Amino acid sequence: MTEIQKKLEIIKNAIDDKKGFDIEALEVGKMTTIADYFVIASGNSSNQVSSIADEVEDKMEEAGFMTLTTKEGYGSARWIILDYEDVIVHLFHREEREYYNLERLWAEYEKMSKEEK
Repeated sequence: MTEIQKKLEIIKNAIDDKKGFDIEALEVGKMTTIADYFVIASGNSSNQVSSIADEVEDKMEEAGFMTLTTKEGYGSARWIILDYEDVIVHLFHREEREYYNLERLWAEYEKMSKEEK
C-alpha cells in the first residue's frame, strides 16, 4: 500500500467513524497541481462536520501524518478544508455540499481537459 493510499484509507475510516456520509475520493492530480486527491464527505450538522474534522486530524496524527498545511472553515463548520498536501479533505454540511457540488465541477473540468487534447 502506498503512502497516499494509506492516507486515503485513514481519512475515509475516520469520516465513517463519525457517521459522515457520501464519501468520495476524486483523483484530481492529472487536472491540477494542488493535490493528487480530493476527499469529499458530508455531515448533517455543523457539530457533526466539526467532529469529523477532529477525527480526521486525530487519526492522521496517530498514523504519523502530521503534514496538515491548511485548515479552513472550522469556525463555521459549514465547509471545512483539511490540506494534507497530496490529499485535500472537503467536509461539508449537507446543504453546502448540494449547493457547491464539487464532484460535478471537477467532472466538467476533466471533460474539458480531455476535449482540449
